[in-house]
Amino acid sequence: MRNIAFGYSTRCNVKCEHCVAADAVPENLRMELVQATEIIAEMAAAQIQGISFTAGEPLIYLDEITELVKLCHQKYGIYTRVVTNCFWSKTSALADSYIVQLKENGLSQLRMSYSRWHQKNIARRNIVNAAQSCEKNGLDYFISFVTDFSEQDDACEVYLREHGLKFFPEPVIFAGRAGSFDRQPIHTDYQANCCPMNPYLAPSLDMYACCDAGSHFTNTNFFHLGNLEDSTVEQLLQKSETNSLYNHIRTMGITAIASFTGYKAREIIQYRKCELCEKMFNSPDTLAMLELEAHSGLNSWYR
Repeated sequence: MRNIAFGYSTRCNVKCEHCVAADAVPENLRMELVQATEIIAEMAAAQIQGISFTAGEPLIYLDEITELVKLCHQKYGIYTRVVTNCFWSKTSALADSYIVQLKENGLSQLRMSYSRWHQKNIARRNIVNAAQSCEKNGLDYFISFVTDFSEQDDACEVYLREHGLKFFPEPVIFAGRAGSFDRQPIHTDYQANCCPMNPYLAPSLDMYACCDAGSHFTNTNFFHLGNLEDSTVEQLLQKSETNSLYNHIRTMGITAIASFTGYKAREIIQYRKCELCEKMFNSPDTLAMLELEAHSGLNSWYR
């Protein structure tokens, strides 16, 4: 099933210390609404079945995002999600006004960003207001609890549990403003670290094969697929789906690729998935070696 992250605008109303999307592109880059509707029509023709509106803070442009959600729902039957920091839900009444508008126009799910870094800028009560409004109005939601797995985050997690909210911990990605963060030791097993790699369309119309930190691989531009000024949505999706190294990431996983590359097992477990991916695929020498082996040696490096 084809899904994509859709960056309507890079504009955000806060500057979180950990933001992976920050500093890579101009702060106020934005699509035209007409252009966005045309792109969604092209995405529907390419059989995209899920669109997640993300990038900066989408709900700064509530009416425009609502129009795009409505288009996806009513004309194309596309599942939609909006990723938000919940700046808009300072009160229960304000939360209801946003949720009702989004729900009535066909939004499938709301994803709320929450962390000790977000909540320096956005009151954590906003998250509660938004979640409770979703529950009251029948809109599916979940909270993305971004963490570095340190004790500093215990209070944030307890707050969510005390309010009975649905949340899923997600590791901070050490890119963008978080690139200089201290890493916490990892205590886990030797995981495969496969990645579905949903593409990301930026407001600049550049498309990347990975919706997380792909645009930050500036040494190699490994995940850059192209620009919609020069290619169609279908062509760029095909490029993503037929790239041998991308498919190895999806199926054999980052860990096995790192082992094939020569990393020791004790080194591999020191890195989170996106970090390990960056170390390999943002290195011109390592990438050149893996590209040579993509159709030969890597094909036999399976259990």
